[in-house]
Amino acid sequence: MSMIGNLLRVTKAELDDYLKDSSLLESSIYDEETDEENPNLVDIDKSWDGIVFLLTGQGIANAEHPLLRVLFSGQIIDEEQDLGYGPAHYLTPEQVAELNNQIAKITIADLKQKYDPKKMTELEVYPTIWDEGDQAFAYLSEYFVTVQQVYFEATKNGEAIITFLN
Repeated sequence: MSMIGNLLRVTKAELDDYLKDSSLLESSIYDEETDEENPNLVDIDKSWDGIVFLLTGQGIANAEHPLLRVLFSGQIIDEEQDLGYGPAHYLTPEQVAELNNQIAKITIADLKQKYDPKKMTELEVYPTIWDEGDQAFAYLSEYFVTVQQVYFEATKNGEAIITFLN
């Protein structure tokens, strides 16, 4: 089984609704009534732990860095809800804008300096592909740019972000 990272842009009102009734979030994500994909839902494949490493220098298991909040805010919508691999995290529109200001400045060159396949392997950063060298870094940097785009759009629209693994 793969653990896929997801970012969902939502309005403040939608976030408030999900916080009151988390089943609405699950219904929204896993709506089998329609074949249309939600344009506000972006999947970053298995890159999430590698991105956490590039931002924090640590794997998800031991990360204690403010930029961990980009993908795992620690603010849980519903502790009891399991969307595949645990509950969803959320950021308010204000928190999204604050983090966007920080990650918008990060370049691919910055990430490349932090890329350490040996340490990532030692820390068992998911997925364990770090022996693939430049291809593994290209994979991470592509999805990091996607994360930056999601944050930019959410900030521009005054939206919250919900993240989860499935």
